[in-house]
Parts: sequence; C-alpha cells; structure tokens
Amino acid sequence: MKHTFNVTAIILSIFFLTQIVGLYLVNEDISSVQNINGTIVIEHQDTSIGARPDTTGAESFTYVAIAIVIGTLLVLLIMKYNQVLLWKTWFFLAVFFAISIALGVVMSFGWAFLIAFIFALLKMFKKNILTHNLTEVLMYSGLAVLLVPLFDLFWMFALLIVISLYDMYAVWKSKHMVKMAKFQAKSKLFAGLMIPYEEKKGVKLQIPDKPALHGKKKVKNAILGGGDVAFPLIFSGVVMESLIRQGVSQTMAFFQTSIISIIVTVAVFGLFVFAKKDKFYPAMPAITTACIVGYLIVLIF
Repeated sequence: MKHTFNVTAIILSIFFLTQIVGLYLVNEDISSVQNINGTIVIEHQDTSIGARPDTTGAESFTYVAIAIVIGTLLVLLIMKYNQVLLWKTWFFLAVFFAISIALGVVMSFGWAFLIAFIFALLKMFKKNILTHNLTEVLMYSGLAVLLVPLFDLFWMFALLIVISLYDMYAVWKSKHMVKMAKFQAKSKLFAGLMIPYEEKKGVKLQIPDKPALHGKKKVKNAILGGGDVAFPLIFSGVVMESLIRQGVSQTMAFFQTSIISIIVTVAVFGLFVFAKKDKFYPAMPAITTACIVGYLIVLIF
C-alpha cells in the first residue's frame, strides 16, 4: 500500500465527500425543470461570477481543452522563470472564485464572496489539513457547478478519454505533471487533496512549509491531484442531469448518480493499494474506467 491504511481512509473519505457535496450543489443549482413540447429542459441560475459561457457539446469540449492547455503552458512558464508570486496570485484568485461559485448556490452572492475570500486567505496563510482540504472540497464543487450545464454525455465521455490519455503522457512520458506537482509543493501551495503524516506518529495537523512528495523526508504526504477529483465529479453531474432529462426526479437522480461516486472511490482505493511508494501514477485512466462502470450500473437501475 502506498500509504498507511488510516491515511488512505482519510483521503478517500475527503474524496468521496467532495463527490457528494459537488453533486448536491449541482442539483441545488437547478432553477427549473420544464417539459417543453415533450423535451425536458433544465435551467440553472447564474453563478456568483456571472453567466456561464454560452457553449454546448463540442464547443464546451473545445473550451475546456483549450483552458487546460493554456493553464498548463502558463504554469510551465511560471516554473521556468520561477515566478512564485505570480503563481500564488493566480492560485488565490482561482480558489476565491471557485469557492464563491459553490457557496453562491446556497447563499446570497455577497455572503458567498465574503466567506470565499476568508477561506482563500486561510488556504494561503493558515495551512493545516482542515483549511486545505475543506477549501478543496468547495473548489471542485464550484467547478462542477460551473461546468456541468455545459456538457452532454457524449462530449463528457470524450473529455474523460482525452484527459486520461493526456494524464498518462504527462506523468509517464513528458513527466511535466510530476514537475508541476513538485513546483506546487515548493511554492507551499498544492492543488489537490493532501494529508501529511509520519508513519510512526500518524497524521500531522499542520502542513509542512515544504511538503514532501517522496519518501526521503520524515513527513510524507498522501496526495490526489485536483483533476483526479474534479473530472469524475463533473462526469457524475452530467449523468445526473441526463437522468433528469429522461424524467427521473431530481432527488432520485442524485441518489442513483451517487453510485458512480462510490465506484470511483473504490477505484481510487485500488490505486492507493497497488501503487508503489515514492512513485507517481496517472490516476485518470483508472478513474475514467470506474466512471464508465458506474454509468453502466446506473443504466441497469
């Protein structure tokens, strides 16, 4: 097992919590479900940062793919020129806006902005496993609220497959994903779930100033990248909305789609069990497979 059982159980619990919270917020964000001339149409309220991009299908796929490419190139440039301050500014804004979108589903936008600003500050300057991982739960939930309405099932499947291929290339071939993870650790900001621990003493409440992503240091880290958390959540949200369009109630669609979250969590557990210590692995291929299996189980129901 890559990490101790207790640490693995904690990070899996946070992963599953993110999937369920995000799915719930996507469901809550639906403002109306109408049957128009035999077609069920789902409407969403605007987000805290305004209306979503006016894209669907292939346009949404292209929109997200380009955003990922541009984001990756910018991070690589920041790494090349060691612009840590620029990375921290970008990171703060991303955290702030993503959390505000999530909170904006259940409260006024004014309160959402205020609480998101406080959480972003805590994430930047008060580093411990509670503030770090709580903000991660809200961040990826916010991304799901923003992106789920833009996709249909076909293009969501296409996105998962492309991201899986990219993940394998970025970790095994170019290895720039590993370099990006190490740069984030060096900058003391990591986008993803993280549990620092010592094998003999257990979980550490405080996140070290320089988190170790390998086993050479006393304090180790169980980590799960942000994309590995966000993409299965977005997929689940798209499946949930497809069920609603087929006439399933919002509540029933939520519970049925939760099956996917369970299957994906089991797949991530398998990754932690069979992965070797001190090595990086692309998680998206296994997560994508679990998403497909979960979807087939949902179809049976």
